[in-house]
Amino acid sequence: MKNTIFLILAILFTLTSCETAKKETTPSKTYIEEPHSYAQPNDAVITHLDLDIDVDFESQIISGTATYDIENSGASQIILDSKFLEIENVTANGESTTFELGKFDEALGQPLTIQIQEDTNQIAVSYKTTAKTEALQWLNAQQTADKTNPFLFTQGQAILTRTWIPIQDSPQIRITYDATVKVPLELMAVMSAENPKEKNENGVYNFKMKQRIPAYLIALAVGDIEYKAISNRTGVYAERSMLDKVHTEFSDMEKMVVAAEDLYGDYDWDQFDVIVLPPSFPFGGMENPRLTFATPTVIAGDKSLTSLVAHELAHSWSGNLVTNATWNDFWLNEGFTVYFEIRIMEALYGKERANMLALIGRQDLEDELEALKESPNDTKLKLDLKGRNPDDGMNSVAYDKGYLFLRTLEETVGREEMDAFLKSYFKKNAFSTTNTEDFITYLNENLLDKNGITFNTEEWIYQPGVPANAAVIESDAFSNVEKTLETFLATNKINTSITQNWTPQEWVHFIRNFPEDISIAQMQQLDDTFNLTTSTNSYITMVWYEQSILNGYHGNKVDSKIADFLNTVGRRWYVTTLFNAFAKAERKEEALAIYKTARPNYHSVTANTVDQLLGL
Repeated sequence: MKNTIFLILAILFTLTSCETAKKETTPSKTYIEEPHSYAQPNDAVITHLDLDIDVDFESQIISGTATYDIENSGASQIILDSKFLEIENVTANGESTTFELGKFDEALGQPLTIQIQEDTNQIAVSYKTTAKTEALQWLNAQQTADKTNPFLFTQGQAILTRTWIPIQDSPQIRITYDATVKVPLELMAVMSAENPKEKNENGVYNFKMKQRIPAYLIALAVGDIEYKAISNRTGVYAERSMLDKVHTEFSDMEKMVVAAEDLYGDYDWDQFDVIVLPPSFPFGGMENPRLTFATPTVIAGDKSLTSLVAHELAHSWSGNLVTNATWNDFWLNEGFTVYFEIRIMEALYGKERANMLALIGRQDLEDELEALKESPNDTKLKLDLKGRNPDDGMNSVAYDKGYLFLRTLEETVGREEMDAFLKSYFKKNAFSTTNTEDFITYLNENLLDKNGITFNTEEWIYQPGVPANAAVIESDAFSNVEKTLETFLATNKINTSITQNWTPQEWVHFIRNFPEDISIAQMQQLDDTFNLTTSTNSYITMVWYEQSILNGYHGNKVDSKIADFLNTVGRRWYVTTLFNAFAKAERKEEALAIYKTARPNYHSVTANTVDQLLGL
């Protein structure tokens, strides 16, 4: 009997040990279906990246090895995403293994299927980028501010990281990473990680990102750059000729971080720096953790466009800390971030400026809804992008309808309740991903049902357009701008003392509201009075150039200025706005002539969009 008991205990111990071992090798969460990644993370998933690469400007190739720690459920293979990469060798637990690149898809690239054993806990992929790699933009010296050295930057969102690193490129898969990056001695490398503050002597830079992030937030920039601190946790990188201007422009960064923390809790990324890249950068900003990438078009000289910094900072909570699980849920990243951005701007600069920003976003949304009237499903917050490039969902609907939903919710429940809810939402979901359905459940349980409030959440999220109960955004400043425009159109007279202290947002509102029948003479008069064609504020010049194209205004060498602008600035929003205007004005041949010289200056994100716009 005694021996029997010992035998039973031994069997139970063995079974328990096996179950414990199994749990230790099973992926620690359940992943949902992902239409934009080939990865099968419920079978085998990466958890940490050790990247060792060489950046060769002469060949314009990045080469090296990506080594991954993996969680393995006992699978016989692990699948990474790859696009336009040359895969040279793959190992599993240090031993060579077989691999296969699958069928190529124009948007998704190819699955890289690697054979592993049930006990494999590490894989390594040696690879090279190619001339087709979409995430990278290699710039020659003439395309930079200082014009002395070349420059390189990456752009990973939404699914472009797979074009410079073979990786499981899904936003729901979060990893830590280390990197060793070799660059020419005269240049410095920085990443979305702990960064150097000055160049070293050997051109080898080591990085560590200890917080888990999705692949699209892995970022690299290499150039002749310098650093200047604003506070002990904020600062800026830029080329030497830009550094002081950038530092002055972004001098409120620490105040922004403090304002953000006062709203929704601690900043969890240790450092908040911004690097201003050459003008070909395709976005206003990219929220790479610890190091936001930014366009030089926001350097206006008067801090008037720094809401972009507030937006990217807000992403440190919405997007980076709590991430959309799939790109169908993109509004969870951007709608929350616009809401948070507006709240930061209100805290620092007052309600009127915040409302001007919000009202411009509302107008942008109306323009987007009109552009998408033939595809109403694309005006829903929750999207179905299966079989499409996720870039198709990166428009004003996610940003501005998402914001409007949250603002309407705030006006329904009250700001105090809203702030408490959002603070708990970020804390509960920190360093994880969520989807629309989980958010709705959390919203109901922690805000609406708790307070006995009825709200048309499902209409906002799952139906096209904007519901009738949308918050009404008003701006006294914009009302005065509209009166000034009406007076000018009726009398051809304008009181310059009224416009003397206008913000760029007021000028944008003034210009965007030109009627279709504004005369060339009236545009000439405005240009002569306010030098709009030669404005140093890129936002003002963009909307002025748009109106110039649409209304056939060619004075003051405006056509050559537009061509110069399009050949210099690669910010996708600005570029597509102007090429769209050319298309509407039936001046496509003119647009094509400009684009022929401008396209080499654009990142693939911008070039691909304009190619589609112009039917190339």
